[in-house]
Amino acid sequence: MDEAFGRRAATVAALADPLRRALYRFVAEQPGAVSRDQAAEGVEVPRHTAKFHLDRLVDEGLLVAEFRRLTGRTGPGAGRPAKLYRRARKEVSVSLPSRRYDLAGQVLADAVERALDGTPMAAALDDAAEAAARTVATSYSDAPSVTETLSRLGYEPRDEDGVRLGNCPYDRLAADHAELVCSVNHRFVASLCSVLGSDDRVRRTATGPGPRGCCVRIETKDPAATP
Repeated sequence: MDEAFGRRAATVAALADPLRRALYRFVAEQPGAVSRDQAAEGVEVPRHTAKFHLDRLVDEGLLVAEFRRLTGRTGPGAGRPAKLYRRARKEVSVSLPSRRYDLAGQVLADAVERALDGTPMAAALDDAAEAAARTVATSYSDAPSVTETLSRLGYEPRDEDGVRLGNCPYDRLAADHAELVCSVNHRFVASLCSVLGSDDRVRRTATGPGPRGCCVRIETKDPAATP
């Protein structure tokens, strides 16, 4: 599993501590940023205890800190700004097996917008899948290969007479909307291979999630067959 997964898992693990979890929930439920004193009072712990856990939540990216004077005074004698905490906007999730419903949602939403502008739906899906593939390729530009990129997306590529994708990142969606989701997935994987400069063939082998994972496989081109 890649480093990004490890970071997400560590972030979620930071909430395993009951007190830290209570502080996070208290801060998240407030309409504005809160001070250490407010947080300590809110969960009924000493200030120094609240400070330790609040700063740990900042380190893990679950909270963000800001500094502001609470007295409203400025200039000399106004005192030091207080450290305040609020919930971070960053979304953190961990799923096993890996799921990427955000990616499927992005492709489908983009395709609907294109269709509403007059593009035929099939072409809209093709264009949206290619746009998503280009975005992914840019995001994972340090990945050395197509299979590494697919691995980071949660497809679990396996070398089996070509590349078999052992996991469906859209499993729940595909169970209810198999034809649509598998069609979009095929378009996306094929576009990703093309964007990354691979001339391997991407073939759809099934409809809907199954025991062998993803509905598409990559048939790698035999270098010996190249003229």
